[in-house]
Amino acid sequence: MARTGHADEAGRLHARVDVAGNGEASVATGVGVLDHLLGLLAEYASFDLALEIAPGEAEAEVAAAGRALGQALRDALSKEGSRGHGSAVVPADEALAHVAVEASGRPLVVSNVDLSDARVAGLASDIVATFLRELAEGAGLTLHVRLIEGADPEHVLEAIFKALGVALAQSCRPRRRKED
Repeated sequence: MARTGHADEAGRLHARVDVAGNGEASVATGVGVLDHLLGLLAEYASFDLALEIAPGEAEAEVAAAGRALGQALRDALSKEGSRGHGSAVVPADEALAHVAVEASGRPLVVSNVDLSDARVAGLASDIVATFLRELAEGAGLTLHVRLIEGADPEHVLEAIFKALGVALAQSCRPRRRKED
């Protein structure tokens, strides 16, 4: 079973991921929209995800969730024989996003998405930028995110997190071996 986890020293957060799961999520970050998005990520990746964060400031919770998930995925992404890379284009209504990931050990996010002016679920910050930056740091990922189309910020977020789930699932799969 490919189950990995991360907990901080203060017991403020706990993350567990089973990359050979069924897409079930138990997420409690205190940020409802993030809980929904992480549920989509788990569903599209077919990961079982458990993530709990003690209540605090919303932006700090988003950052903590990204970092904890990244750290929980680090072993599965860098495991001997895993692909270590993936790419997906996924829609959510009018939005279409492309996400490519590589377990490079060099955290980097390259994105054309700017939701800093959008207020999603009352949040005044760009939650996708914060989450992806911390996910990349925690997992040692290079992430490329391209919004191909999309006007509604909630649909844009859904498309990104769905595509991220598919790309992460591909990254954790075993490499196919060449026949001798």
